[in-house]
Amino acid sequence: MKAIAVTPSKRRVDLIDHPEPEPTGALQVKLRILDVGVCGTDREICAFDYGTPPVGSDVLVIGHESLGEAVEVGSEVTRVHPGDLVVPMVRRPCPHADCVACRAGRQDFCYTGDFRERGIKEAHGFMTEMVVDDEAYMNVVPRELRDVAVLVEPLTIAEKALEQIRQVQKRLPWACPEEMAKGEGHCHRALVLGAGPVGLLGAMALAVGGFSTFVYFREPEPNAKADLVKAIGGRYLSAADTAIEDLPKKIGNVDVVYEATGASRVSFDIMKVLGTNGVFVFTGVPGRKGPIDIDTDLIMRNLVLKNQVVFGTVNAGRATFEAAIHDLGVFMRRWPAAVRSLITGRFPVSAHRDLLLGAVTGIKNVLRFGA
Repeated sequence: MKAIAVTPSKRRVDLIDHPEPEPTGALQVKLRILDVGVCGTDREICAFDYGTPPVGSDVLVIGHESLGEAVEVGSEVTRVHPGDLVVPMVRRPCPHADCVACRAGRQDFCYTGDFRERGIKEAHGFMTEMVVDDEAYMNVVPRELRDVAVLVEPLTIAEKALEQIRQVQKRLPWACPEEMAKGEGHCHRALVLGAGPVGLLGAMALAVGGFSTFVYFREPEPNAKADLVKAIGGRYLSAADTAIEDLPKKIGNVDVVYEATGASRVSFDIMKVLGTNGVFVFTGVPGRKGPIDIDTDLIMRNLVLKNQVVFGTVNAGRATFEAAIHDLGVFMRRWPAAVRSLITGRFPVSAHRDLLLGAVTGIKNVLRFGA
């Protein structure tokens, strides 16, 4: 079968013939892959910044944002049926008995670092025609989300962040937006850094979660991303005409910053304007660059005196995938045109080199493997 793979030892990116997998256990499911999203991680693996083939293999089949259709299920599978649309999870647990997170099915919080990630680390990914995996890592998607379901995996980043924000802010008396509408309490304000797919999906999740949502991006208006932000009831702020230090004047108290750029300098500069009781969430992984100068005294002072919290978040567990599937349905009911506009291109497998090695274009590009 066809598969897109990297050979790190030879620094090659190729469309290869790869053995078709077959189920070997009663709890396994075979998927025919339909769509695979192309993201920055895939491009970084193709630049050989990281990416580790499975043990015994010279190649790594890449791709982790996927949608498949179940074509075969094991005799003990109960949650997935032939014909179901499925989004597989990415991370697989480490083998260590003392890793509480992995043994509890929360390998996204793995303590040992010996997890595997499909398409990234020691496990083949989904840029191929067929995959086999255990039912435990399958998430069934309603048929009506077929056209946009490939967005589920990147949306899990925001869903996991929101889950943790809610847990953190239980320490506070947080008023809800309904109370604000009655003239009572304080409405939450969220600032999203970046207008790529992770940032825009995060903005949608925050808006549905009751936040007044602002998106900060370098590109001046007018542009398609600004139009999309406005379509979901958010406000677009451009770095071209709004300095970082002026953001609180336009936003008010910045309750949450959702970082989706991977740009460390901008992120730490934004941290200086995080509001009282604010939460700063890192989702991006910057490349290795030279050191930057930051005002550590100011950041530390604010963290202490303003009761701020900073955390990073990666990958996602089953509950987060289920939340993403649910919320993607909500997005489609509220803003169908905006959600569809996130996918700016659908391409045949033959276009893989342009998407993985060429200039970045659009918001989210998708490789089509199936009908």
